[in-house]
Amino acid sequence: MSFSFLLPFTISRPSGNARRISRLVRRQLHSQSKTVIQELDERGFIAALTSPKLKKHVESPTTIYAGVDPSASSLHVGNLLPLLGLLHFQAKGHQSICLIGGATGSIGDPSGRSTERKSLSPEDLAINVKGITDQVHRFFRTGSAYLEKRGVDLKGKGKEVDMGVKVVDNYEWTKDLSLLDFLRGPGKLSRVGVMLARDSVKNRLTSDSGISYTEFTYQLLQAYDFSHLWNTYGCRIQMGGSDQWGNIVSGIDLIKRSQAQSHDTPIQEDEEVEAYGMTIPLLTTSSGEKFGKSAGNAVWLDEARTSPAEFYQFFLRTTDEDVSKYLKLFTFLSIEQIDKVMAEHETSKSARIPQKLLAAEVTELVHGPSGLHKALLATSILYPTKPDLSSLHRTLKSQDVLAAFEGDSRFHKLPFSEIIGIPISKLCVIYGLCKSRGEASKLISQGSLFVNDRKINDPRDEIVRSNLVDGRVAILRVGVKKHLIFYVE
Repeated sequence: MSFSFLLPFTISRPSGNARRISRLVRRQLHSQSKTVIQELDERGFIAALTSPKLKKHVESPTTIYAGVDPSASSLHVGNLLPLLGLLHFQAKGHQSICLIGGATGSIGDPSGRSTERKSLSPEDLAINVKGITDQVHRFFRTGSAYLEKRGVDLKGKGKEVDMGVKVVDNYEWTKDLSLLDFLRGPGKLSRVGVMLARDSVKNRLTSDSGISYTEFTYQLLQAYDFSHLWNTYGCRIQMGGSDQWGNIVSGIDLIKRSQAQSHDTPIQEDEEVEAYGMTIPLLTTSSGEKFGKSAGNAVWLDEARTSPAEFYQFFLRTTDEDVSKYLKLFTFLSIEQIDKVMAEHETSKSARIPQKLLAAEVTELVHGPSGLHKALLATSILYPTKPDLSSLHRTLKSQDVLAAFEGDSRFHKLPFSEIIGIPISKLCVIYGLCKSRGEASKLISQGSLFVNDRKINDPRDEIVRSNLVDGRVAILRVGVKKHLIFYVE
């Protein structure tokens, strides 16, 4: 009997390759007055550290990792904080590793959940792992360009060394370990009493659904990940959300026990090894809602799921109570710059300057300058400064609409024959602006449905060529947030 996802369990001193990595000249910020821990702490990025010695440890180049769960083929804005944390470390001259849970993702982390995750098929899991791998690489490419544009030296002192993020999949080192090897390795070195004391386990044990043996052993697999990276890449730090504290401590404990075993010395419970953990606060809005949802839907980093324009609008809608905190967490603007912007905001809140700055910075960081350009262009089209759209109708060019929205889920490029003769109320349902003809008719009766600059007064009204902007464009709008864009070929 064997598991097909685990490698033989061995931990020894860091390999020669890992030692060489630690000696490489890392990329540095212009100012080295603050360590990365000081910088992150000042921004409200740190919930807890497993040891105060980590503050001293990061004064020299080190390696850190954070894991992401491949539950979908794209990450969402809730995943941005660990990615930004890795980018901060990278910018300060350290090595960042992003671990994708191709193995652990097939099991599911019980942390923060009241029920067991739905299992993914191997095919779906492979698609998700590839999608996220590509996305992480893209994030660090755009992130590097973002930092260089803002004067951060990412090349080191005269050394052309590529110290980009490493993306690894734990399936690669866990796929071949047999059940007996797993039990003789991390199983033998782990204590059930400690495992039962983890909050993620205790909460599930008292719930109606209970916890499966598979989920119970999840913390051992994550601990094994840390020990593998510690040994193979010289990785000394694991970063995760506050709900990952128990899993992180499990990894440190496994490393400590394996080192004692390999040196044939008694385990000293109070002995510290050079392995550390840091947690990020679980982010909520000022109203107590979980960060990362827009109208109940996830805000994805994949522009095919959430367009740069929608992404920009999500951050633009940040409340005054949250915007200062988000500027510190999601941008690389200095604290001094942020304080200055917030002071200006107090004198003119209607201008929403910090919200516009936040939206622009994060959109460029994730989608690059071209994505930001599309977002700003789309915003100028959908949210003109004047209260009506008459001026837009006169000046807007169809090519601008095509450039701003092509690829956006709200954008439909189609021949005029597909919409001619069809009531606008029916088009709203066909293309997802409304759930039913009844809802569309109600919006029309309330005066809430517009096509370009024209209020629709009759559910039987149709789109006619004379009302198209620049002879090609029809923008259907419900209120101020819901849009449907037709580009007529």
